[in-house]
Amino acid sequence: MQAVKLPPSAGWQWIFAGWYLFRQQPMALFSWAMFVTLLLIFGTIAAPIGPLLFIALMPSITYVTLSISRDVQAGRRLGPRQWLEPLRQPGLFKKLFLLGLLYVAICLGVGILVFLPFASELSTAMQTLADSQDVTPLIEAVQTPMIMFAILYFILAALFWYSPVLIGWHHTSIVQSLFFSAIACWRNKWAFLAYGVAWAAIFLMVDFIMGGLVSLGVSIDLAATLQVPVNIAIGSILYASFYPTYISVFGQPSETAAP
Repeated sequence: MQAVKLPPSAGWQWIFAGWYLFRQQPMALFSWAMFVTLLLIFGTIAAPIGPLLFIALMPSITYVTLSISRDVQAGRRLGPRQWLEPLRQPGLFKKLFLLGLLYVAICLGVGILVFLPFASELSTAMQTLADSQDVTPLIEAVQTPMIMFAILYFILAALFWYSPVLIGWHHTSIVQSLFFSAIACWRNKWAFLAYGVAWAAIFLMVDFIMGGLVSLGVSIDLAATLQVPVNIAIGSILYASFYPTYISVFGQPSETAAP
């Protein structure tokens, strides 16, 4: 399995390819993005178990997302009943869920590793917040560990970016999928950097526009209400762009590799 090395401009091309896929079946992709958003909201409400369960399901969600995008590109009409069909491959969901549990374990391990040395400062800052309602010490206390966690998380994301689809379409083991995913992401690190920066700029632009509406007299509640479907629509394009990141690096999946 050979991962192609692409130029940084591929990051922009992935976004445009995602937009092209979204235009083919916007309601199908919008509905899936809305479903994932609802899962995230319900997971957040059911803290602390909910967020961990959502993370454990992320490989399955990622695999379904890429499978839906593949079907859209192939011209197949999609509805909610077709969403989970890719997971019916024998033993696949179990394997992806195990991958998700590994993801949870590593995330928790990295979090403990990063935040534990700063436990004293964080405890003092929390006490200050409780006593004086001053959030400044807490913000200052979490800055360094959050930067460290973000750097380590990017490395972690590279391990898991392609892993679900490599397991589902190429039938690799979990260890093999993590290895091939890491190599592919490293070979295309500048393309992924451009990809991430571009998406961050797009979402920041939406926030800026909504802030502009508020400054023109639109109520904050109305602006927030308008922003929800806009963010889901952009999220739909984001999810659709995952598939181009795969086919440009590993090539078009064959029918025998598909579930």
